[in-house]
Order: sequence, then structure tokens, then C-alpha cells
Amino acid sequence: MSVDPMVYETQFFGFTPQTCMLRVYIAFQDYLFEMMLVVEGVMLKKLGGIPGCKVNPSQIRKCTEKFLIFMKEHFDKLFAKMEEVLLQLVLNIPKNVLLPEDRVQEQYPYSKEEFQALQDELQQLQQQCRAEAAKEQALRAELEEQKIVKAELEKILQCFDGLESICREHGAGNFKESFALLTQNSKKLQDVLKDVEEKSKKMKLHDQLM
Repeated sequence: MSVDPMVYETQFFGFTPQTCMLRVYIAFQDYLFEMMLVVEGVMLKKLGGIPGCKVNPSQIRKCTEKFLIFMKEHFDKLFAKMEEVLLQLVLNIPKNVLLPEDRVQEQYPYSKEEFQALQDELQQLQQQCRAEAAKEQALRAELEEQKIVKAELEKILQCFDGLESICREHGAGNFKESFALLTQNSKKLQDVLKDVEEKSKKMKLHDQLM
């Protein structure tokens, strides 16, 4: 069998020419074996019908096997020649023939270096696409967080609006001014409480010393 990979022929036919020849060889060989069995059966039948002829099936089988070996040797020689002719003249694509799907390579030829450069550029673009996709996912997550924060702020604003309405109903004036005044008073109360705590500590310390 030929050891030439015949890649271009495989691309065109959809199978390797060597595989085709192997299947043809096996088919012929199986037919030869079947034919020998038929010949053996005919010989046993014909010789068995001759009066006074003693037929020994084992001898017939030995003769059949010898004839089969002889036929197989000649068949292999003939098949080797047939395979050579078929692989060269029938299952072979000439070097000057270009398949239709490969004509684009003739129009836009690339060297190995240029092809490698395109591969590297393609890989970089793929990495950039993955990075952009990751950024988009992060932005979407941040947008969802902002929506949640916005909803909470809207609730707080609604709460302030409600407090301001209550203040107006009770004559407290502007809610922002009232809130600022409340904050100042709270700070004063904290300062007074701190001053009281310090004086209390001093009085306790004075009582202990007395």
C-alpha cells in the first residue's frame, strides 16, 4: 500500500485513496476465498459421482489451499500494479489543479509569517473581546447597584417630604431650618451632658478623698 498521505485527494474525495484501495483489496480477497469454497464443493460433488472413485475431503482441502495460495500470490502482484495505476491516474489530483474552495488562496496568497501574524492578531482581538465583555458585565452589575441605591435614596427623600409636611401642619415652619435647629440643640445637649459627666466624676473623686 502507498504511504503517501495524499491530503489534497482526501480533501476532494472525502476519503483517503489508500482506504479505497484497501477496501477493494479486501473485497477481491473475500471473493477469491468464496470462489475457492465453491470450487472445492464442485470437485467433491463431481468426483463423488464417479463410480469407483474414492474421494478424501481432506486431500481436496489441501489441494484447494495450495491453489488458493498460488492464486493469492498472483493476485497480490496484479493488485499492486492496479493500485499503482489507480493512485496515479484515477485517484490522484495533478499538482497544477486547484480545488474551488482553495482558489481564494491563489487570489490572496499568504506566507507562513503573514499567516502567523494574522493568527496573533486574531488572538489579541479575542482577548480584547473577552476583556470588553468582562467590563460590560461589571458595568451592568454596578448599574444594578446604582438602581438599588437610587431606590433607597428615593425612600429617604419621601420620608423627608413626609416630615416636612408634618412640620408645616404643626406650624414648625421650614423643615430644613427646623432640622438644622434640632441638630444645633442636640449638639448643645451633648456638650451639657458631657460637662455634667465631668463634674460628676470630680465630685465622686472629691468624696473619695474626703
